[in-house]
Amino acid sequence: HTVAKVLVVPGVAIAQEFYLGVVLDRPNRRVLVMASAEGGVDIEEVARERPERIVRALADPLLGLQAYQAREIGFALGLPATKVTGFAAIAQQLYATYMAEDATLAEINPLVLTEAGEWLALDAKMSFDDNALFRHPDLEELRDLAEEDATELEARRAGISFVKLDGSIGCIVNGAGLAMATMDAVKLAGGEPANFLDVGGGASADQVAKAFGLVTADPRVRAILINIFGGITRGDVVAEGITEALSNVNVPVPIVVRLAGTNADEGRRVLAEAGLTAVETMDEAAAQVVSSAAAR
Repeated sequence: HTVAKVLVVPGVAIAQEFYLGVVLDRPNRRVLVMASAEGGVDIEEVARERPERIVRALADPLLGLQAYQAREIGFALGLPATKVTGFAAIAQQLYATYMAEDATLAEINPLVLTEAGEWLALDAKMSFDDNALFRHPDLEELRDLAEEDATELEARRAGISFVKLDGSIGCIVNGAGLAMATMDAVKLAGGEPANFLDVGGGASADQVAKAFGLVTADPRVRAILINIFGGITRGDVVAEGITEALSNVNVPVPIVVRLAGTNADEGRRVLAEAGLTAVETMDEAAAQVVSSAAAR
Protein backbone atom coordinates (compact mmCIF):
# COMPACT_ATOMS: atom_id res chain seq x y z
CA HIS A 1 0.00 0.00 0.00
CA THR A 2 1.38 3.41 -0.98
CA VAL A 3 1.22 6.03 1.76
CA ALA A 4 0.29 9.41 0.28
CA LYS A 5 -0.37 11.44 3.43
CA VAL A 6 0.70 11.31 7.07
CA LEU A 7 -1.34 12.84 9.89
CA VAL A 8 0.63 13.98 12.96
CA VAL A 9 -1.28 14.82 16.14
CA PRO A 10 -0.32 15.59 19.75
CA GLY A 11 0.06 12.72 22.20
CA VAL A 12 -2.73 12.15 24.71
CA ALA A 13 -2.56 10.83 28.27
CA ILE A 14 -5.26 8.16 28.09
CA ALA A 15 -7.04 6.92 31.20
CA GLN A 16 -9.60 4.67 29.44
CA GLU A 17 -10.61 3.78 25.87
CA PHE A 18 -14.14 3.17 24.58
CA TYR A 19 -15.87 2.27 21.34
CA LEU A 20 -18.96 4.21 20.19
CA GLY A 21 -20.73 3.56 16.92
CA VAL A 22 -23.97 4.05 15.03
CA VAL A 23 -25.06 1.62 12.32
CA LEU A 24 -28.18 0.41 10.55
CA ASP A 25 -29.65 -2.72 12.17
CA ARG A 26 -31.30 -4.27 9.11
CA PRO A 27 -33.12 -7.17 10.84
CA ASN A 28 -34.80 -4.70 13.24
CA ARG A 29 -35.12 -1.94 10.62
CA ARG A 30 -33.82 0.57 13.13
CA VAL A 31 -30.68 2.58 13.73
CA LEU A 32 -28.50 0.91 16.35
CA VAL A 33 -26.17 2.70 18.75
CA MET A 34 -23.40 0.48 20.11
CA ALA A 35 -20.76 1.10 22.75
CA SER A 36 -18.09 -0.92 24.50
CA ALA A 37 -15.57 -0.35 27.26
CA GLU A 38 -13.07 -2.21 25.04
CA GLY A 39 -12.10 0.61 22.74
CA GLY A 40 -9.14 0.81 20.43
CA VAL A 41 -9.62 -2.74 19.13
CA ASP A 42 -11.61 -4.33 16.31
CA ILE A 43 -15.26 -4.21 17.40
CA GLU A 44 -16.01 -7.27 15.24
CA GLU A 45 -13.54 -9.23 17.36
CA VAL A 46 -15.25 -8.06 20.55
CA ALA A 47 -18.68 -8.98 19.13
CA ARG A 48 -17.42 -12.43 18.20
CA GLU A 49 -15.44 -13.31 21.33
CA ARG A 50 -16.98 -11.16 24.09
CA PRO A 51 -20.46 -10.09 22.91
CA GLU A 52 -21.54 -9.32 26.47
CA ARG A 53 -19.07 -6.42 26.44
CA ILE A 54 -21.12 -4.52 23.87
CA VAL A 55 -24.01 -2.29 24.98
CA ARG A 56 -26.75 -1.70 22.41
CA ALA A 57 -29.69 0.69 22.08
CA LEU A 58 -32.18 1.00 19.21
CA ALA A 59 -33.12 4.56 18.29
CA ASP A 60 -36.77 5.41 17.74
CA PRO A 61 -37.42 6.09 14.01
CA LEU A 62 -39.33 9.29 14.83
CA LEU A 63 -37.83 10.50 18.11
CA GLY A 64 -34.23 9.44 17.52
CA LEU A 65 -31.79 8.52 20.26
CA GLN A 66 -33.25 9.88 23.48
CA ALA A 67 -31.13 11.42 26.23
CA TYR A 68 -32.15 8.74 28.73
CA GLN A 69 -31.00 6.03 26.29
CA ALA A 70 -27.62 7.69 25.89
CA ARG A 71 -27.26 7.94 29.68
CA GLU A 72 -28.26 4.29 30.10
CA ILE A 73 -25.48 3.30 27.69
CA GLY A 74 -22.98 5.31 29.72
CA PHE A 75 -24.01 3.73 33.01
CA ALA A 76 -23.95 0.26 31.40
CA LEU A 77 -20.33 0.91 30.43
CA GLY A 78 -19.51 1.46 34.09
CA LEU A 79 -18.89 5.19 33.82
CA PRO A 80 -19.03 7.27 36.99
CA ALA A 81 -22.09 9.53 37.19
CA THR A 82 -19.92 12.63 36.67
CA LYS A 83 -18.82 11.39 33.23
CA VAL A 84 -22.13 10.04 31.93
CA THR A 85 -23.50 13.42 30.86
CA GLY A 86 -20.49 14.14 28.65
CA PHE A 87 -20.63 10.67 27.13
CA ALA A 88 -24.37 10.96 26.48
CA ALA A 89 -23.92 14.27 24.67
CA ILE A 90 -21.30 12.73 22.36
CA ALA A 91 -23.52 9.72 21.69
CA GLN A 92 -26.47 11.91 20.73
CA GLN A 93 -24.28 14.14 18.55
CA LEU A 94 -22.84 11.09 16.76
CA TYR A 95 -26.36 9.78 16.12
CA ALA A 96 -27.48 13.21 14.84
CA THR A 97 -24.49 13.35 12.47
CA TYR A 98 -25.22 9.83 11.22
CA MET A 99 -28.79 10.81 10.34
CA ALA A 100 -28.01 14.25 8.90
CA GLU A 101 -25.28 12.95 6.58
CA ASP A 102 -27.15 9.85 5.32
CA ALA A 103 -24.41 7.64 6.72
CA THR A 104 -24.34 3.87 6.82
CA LEU A 105 -21.75 3.84 9.61
CA ALA A 106 -20.43 6.39 12.09
CA GLU A 107 -18.00 5.28 14.75
CA ILE A 108 -15.46 6.66 17.18
CA ASN A 109 -12.76 4.18 18.07
CA PRO A 110 -11.27 4.96 20.40
CA LEU A 111 -13.31 7.49 22.29
CA VAL A 112 -11.04 8.18 25.23
CA LEU A 113 -11.35 9.57 28.69
CA THR A 114 -8.09 11.40 29.39
CA GLU A 115 -6.24 11.49 32.69
CA ALA A 116 -7.48 15.08 32.98
CA GLY A 117 -11.08 13.79 32.84
CA GLU A 118 -11.86 15.04 29.32
CA TRP A 119 -13.58 13.19 26.48
CA LEU A 120 -11.66 13.04 23.19
CA ALA A 121 -12.42 11.28 19.90
CA LEU A 122 -8.98 10.03 18.88
CA ASP A 123 -10.08 8.24 15.73
CA ALA A 124 -13.34 8.18 13.82
CA LYS A 125 -14.77 6.65 10.68
CA MET A 126 -17.87 7.31 8.59
CA SER A 127 -19.32 5.53 5.57
CA PHE A 128 -21.97 7.18 3.43
CA ASP A 129 -24.84 5.92 1.32
CA ASP A 130 -23.77 6.51 -2.28
CA ASN A 131 -27.42 6.79 -3.30
CA ALA A 132 -27.80 9.86 -1.07
CA LEU A 133 -24.69 11.73 -2.21
CA PHE A 134 -26.77 13.97 -4.47
CA ARG A 135 -27.96 15.59 -1.23
CA HIS A 136 -24.40 16.10 -0.01
CA PRO A 137 -22.18 17.68 -2.69
CA ASP A 138 -19.79 18.72 0.07
CA LEU A 139 -19.16 15.05 0.86
CA GLU A 140 -18.66 14.17 -2.79
CA GLU A 141 -15.86 16.74 -2.90
CA LEU A 142 -14.05 14.87 -0.12
CA ARG A 143 -13.56 11.71 -2.22
CA ASP A 144 -9.90 10.73 -2.36
CA LEU A 145 -9.78 9.26 -5.87
CA ALA A 146 -6.21 8.07 -5.29
CA GLU A 147 -7.58 5.60 -2.72
CA GLU A 148 -10.19 4.11 -5.05
CA ASP A 149 -9.86 1.43 -7.70
CA ALA A 150 -9.33 3.04 -11.12
CA THR A 151 -11.63 0.56 -12.89
CA GLU A 152 -14.44 1.14 -10.41
CA LEU A 153 -14.08 4.90 -10.90
CA GLU A 154 -14.31 4.48 -14.67
CA ALA A 155 -17.44 2.35 -14.25
CA ARG A 156 -18.99 4.92 -11.96
CA ARG A 157 -18.47 7.66 -14.53
CA ALA A 158 -20.18 5.45 -17.13
CA GLY A 159 -23.17 4.81 -14.85
CA ILE A 160 -22.30 1.12 -14.40
CA SER A 161 -22.35 -0.56 -10.98
CA PHE A 162 -19.03 -2.40 -10.79
CA VAL A 163 -17.09 -4.02 -7.95
CA LYS A 164 -13.82 -5.79 -8.60
CA LEU A 165 -13.38 -9.23 -7.01
CA ASP A 166 -10.63 -11.85 -6.98
CA GLY A 167 -11.90 -14.56 -9.35
CA SER A 168 -11.40 -15.43 -13.02
CA ILE A 169 -15.00 -15.38 -14.37
CA GLY A 170 -16.01 -11.97 -15.66
CA CYS A 171 -19.72 -11.22 -15.24
CA ILE A 172 -21.84 -8.81 -17.30
CA VAL A 173 -25.44 -8.75 -16.11
CA ASN A 174 -28.49 -6.48 -16.31
CA GLY A 175 -29.97 -5.97 -12.87
CA ALA A 176 -28.33 -5.99 -9.44
CA GLY A 177 -30.36 -8.91 -8.12
CA LEU A 178 -29.62 -11.02 -11.18
CA ALA A 179 -25.94 -10.07 -10.88
CA MET A 180 -25.84 -11.40 -7.32
CA ALA A 181 -27.58 -14.61 -8.39
CA THR A 182 -25.13 -14.97 -11.28
CA MET A 183 -22.16 -14.82 -8.93
CA ASP A 184 -23.80 -17.47 -6.73
CA ALA A 185 -24.33 -19.69 -9.77
CA VAL A 186 -20.68 -19.31 -10.82
CA LYS A 187 -19.48 -20.29 -7.36
CA LEU A 188 -21.90 -23.22 -7.26
CA ALA A 189 -20.42 -24.42 -10.56
CA GLY A 190 -16.94 -24.36 -9.04
CA GLY A 191 -15.73 -20.99 -10.33
CA GLU A 192 -14.95 -17.62 -8.75
CA PRO A 193 -16.48 -14.37 -10.07
CA ALA A 194 -14.00 -11.68 -11.05
CA ASN A 195 -16.47 -8.87 -10.55
CA PHE A 196 -19.96 -7.67 -9.80
CA LEU A 197 -21.27 -5.73 -12.78
CA ASP A 198 -24.78 -4.39 -13.34
CA VAL A 199 -24.81 -2.94 -16.84
CA GLY A 200 -28.23 -1.38 -16.29
CA GLY A 201 -31.70 -2.14 -17.54
CA GLY A 202 -31.17 -1.05 -21.14
CA ALA A 203 -27.93 -2.92 -21.90
CA SER A 204 -27.27 -0.71 -24.92
CA ALA A 205 -24.32 -1.29 -27.26
CA ASP A 206 -22.38 1.55 -25.64
CA GLN A 207 -22.98 0.20 -22.14
CA VAL A 208 -22.11 -3.36 -23.13
CA ALA A 209 -18.94 -2.16 -24.88
CA LYS A 210 -17.93 -0.25 -21.78
CA ALA A 211 -18.70 -3.33 -19.66
CA PHE A 212 -16.44 -5.49 -21.86
CA GLY A 213 -13.67 -2.95 -21.43
CA LEU A 214 -14.05 -2.93 -17.64
CA VAL A 215 -14.08 -6.72 -17.36
CA THR A 216 -11.20 -7.41 -19.75
CA ALA A 217 -9.04 -4.80 -18.01
CA ASP A 218 -8.50 -7.46 -15.34
CA PRO A 219 -5.74 -9.81 -16.57
CA ARG A 220 -7.05 -12.61 -14.34
CA VAL A 221 -10.30 -12.91 -16.31
CA ARG A 222 -10.26 -16.18 -18.29
CA ALA A 223 -13.88 -16.24 -19.52
CA ILE A 224 -16.92 -13.94 -19.51
CA LEU A 225 -20.51 -14.77 -18.66
CA ILE A 226 -23.18 -12.43 -20.05
CA ASN A 227 -26.45 -13.00 -18.25
CA ILE A 228 -29.36 -10.96 -19.59
CA PHE A 229 -33.03 -11.20 -18.70
CA GLY A 230 -35.23 -9.33 -21.13
CA GLY A 231 -38.02 -7.76 -19.12
CA ILE A 232 -38.94 -4.28 -20.21
CA THR A 233 -35.93 -4.42 -22.52
CA ARG A 234 -36.43 -6.88 -25.40
CA GLY A 235 -34.00 -9.74 -25.81
CA ASP A 236 -33.40 -9.05 -29.50
CA VAL A 237 -32.47 -5.43 -28.73
CA VAL A 238 -30.01 -6.61 -26.07
CA ALA A 239 -28.54 -9.17 -28.46
CA GLU A 240 -28.02 -6.46 -31.09
CA GLY A 241 -26.28 -4.37 -28.43
CA ILE A 242 -23.96 -7.29 -27.60
CA THR A 243 -23.05 -7.99 -31.22
CA GLU A 244 -22.48 -4.32 -31.98
CA ALA A 245 -20.31 -3.96 -28.90
CA LEU A 246 -18.24 -7.00 -29.90
CA SER A 247 -17.63 -5.47 -33.33
CA ASN A 248 -16.01 -2.48 -31.62
CA VAL A 249 -14.18 -4.13 -28.73
CA ASN A 250 -11.58 -6.89 -28.82
CA VAL A 251 -12.47 -9.56 -26.24
CA PRO A 252 -9.62 -12.11 -26.00
CA VAL A 253 -11.41 -14.66 -23.79
CA PRO A 254 -14.34 -17.06 -24.35
CA ILE A 255 -17.86 -15.62 -23.96
CA VAL A 256 -20.92 -17.50 -22.72
CA VAL A 257 -24.30 -15.82 -23.10
CA ARG A 258 -27.48 -16.63 -21.23
CA LEU A 259 -30.47 -14.84 -22.68
CA ALA A 260 -34.02 -15.23 -21.37
CA GLY A 261 -37.27 -13.28 -21.23
CA THR A 262 -39.04 -11.09 -23.78
CA ASN A 263 -38.07 -11.92 -27.39
CA ALA A 264 -35.34 -14.27 -26.15
CA ASP A 265 -35.71 -16.55 -29.20
CA GLU A 266 -35.16 -13.63 -31.57
CA GLY A 267 -32.21 -12.54 -29.44
CA ARG A 268 -30.61 -15.97 -29.61
CA ARG A 269 -31.02 -15.95 -33.39
CA VAL A 270 -29.24 -12.58 -33.59
CA LEU A 271 -26.41 -13.94 -31.46
CA ALA A 272 -26.17 -17.14 -33.52
CA GLU A 273 -25.76 -15.07 -36.67
CA ALA A 274 -22.84 -13.34 -34.95
CA GLY A 275 -21.26 -16.66 -34.02
CA LEU A 276 -22.36 -16.70 -30.39
CA THR A 277 -24.41 -19.48 -28.82
CA ALA A 278 -26.82 -18.42 -26.09
CA VAL A 279 -28.02 -20.92 -23.48
CA GLU A 280 -31.38 -20.70 -21.74
CA THR A 281 -30.66 -21.50 -18.08
CA MET A 282 -28.35 -19.77 -15.64
CA ASP A 283 -26.98 -23.06 -14.27
CA GLU A 284 -26.08 -24.23 -17.78
CA ALA A 285 -24.38 -20.92 -18.51
CA ALA A 286 -22.41 -21.00 -15.24
CA ALA A 287 -21.21 -24.55 -15.85
CA GLN A 288 -20.18 -23.69 -19.40
CA VAL A 289 -18.26 -20.55 -18.50
CA VAL A 290 -16.42 -22.29 -15.65
CA SER A 291 -15.45 -25.08 -18.06
CA SER A 292 -14.26 -22.56 -20.65
CA ALA A 293 -12.12 -20.76 -18.08
CA ALA A 294 -10.59 -24.02 -16.85
CA ALA A 295 -9.65 -24.98 -20.41
CA ARG A 296 -7.48 -21.90 -20.88
